[in-house]
Amino acid sequence: MAVGFRKVAGDIKARRNLDVYAVAAVTVVFAVLSTIGDVLPDDLKWTVVLAGIGLLVYRVAVPPEPAQRQDDLLGDRSAYEHVPLHVRFRQARDVRILAPSAVNLLSPQTCELLRSTVLSRADGTLRVLVLDPAETAAVGIASAQLDDSVDVPVQRLPDAVRTTVGHLRTMGRWQVKGDFGARLLPYSPGFSLIALDPDTAHGKVIVETHGFRDTSTASRMHLELTRENSPRWYAYWLQQFEHAWQSGAPLDGAARTSGSARPPGSPGPGGSADPAAPAQA
Repeated sequence: MAVGFRKVAGDIKARRNLDVYAVAAVTVVFAVLSTIGDVLPDDLKWTVVLAGIGLLVYRVAVPPEPAQRQDDLLGDRSAYEHVPLHVRFRQARDVRILAPSAVNLLSPQTCELLRSTVLSRADGTLRVLVLDPAETAAVGIASAQLDDSVDVPVQRLPDAVRTTVGHLRTMGRWQVKGDFGARLLPYSPGFSLIALDPDTAHGKVIVETHGFRDTSTASRMHLELTRENSPRWYAYWLQQFEHAWQSGAPLDGAARTSGSARPPGSPGPGGSADPAAPAQA
């Protein structure tokens, strides 16, 4: 029964099957009132009965909505051609990024976009996790997976990580209203992740898995999750980010809190990245 109540609550929250629940609620009320005498006129009782029958006929006649196709959840970086990340960033207030280097995502153009959108808002938050370039063994292993196993490589991970960390330190010195933080991971977790306003009803979590061999970085599989299409895995991947964030080492010289001004090079825990492109390992 508890499962049934949770389903009803979930449907109502998602505005599904509201007509069914409305008629059912009215029917139950009328059934209860009918047991205590002639409280209700016969015409009203027949109205409820006919409404229930009409709804039943309607539900039988109208085909159910097609189940969500796997292709609605699964894809590759070509999904960014339909809804580019820079479009998503314009309205976002909470952006979380985890990737081995994020060098494709955090280009100078995208960094500038994040500065003028997410970080320009007093309630804006940007958190970035990338590999620690000082962890040479971990970077070497990740490079073997992400560079050497790609048929058409265009860059090397060690250089990409160093580039991104430089961007993050620069962003940490920006004068912005929003909160910004960057941390370094001791090893690659095997996936990249972008979360957009994940604590809201319209939040999205985009996960890219790192395969054993790919034609190019653009061919890696993506999962685009929402609370509606996969509540379990949506929560799972958000928790994965939080675990990684708690395990990451603060990036000195890249921390910034809302409205605070720090002299260049002053220490702090956080950091950010550069503007423009899909999340990269």
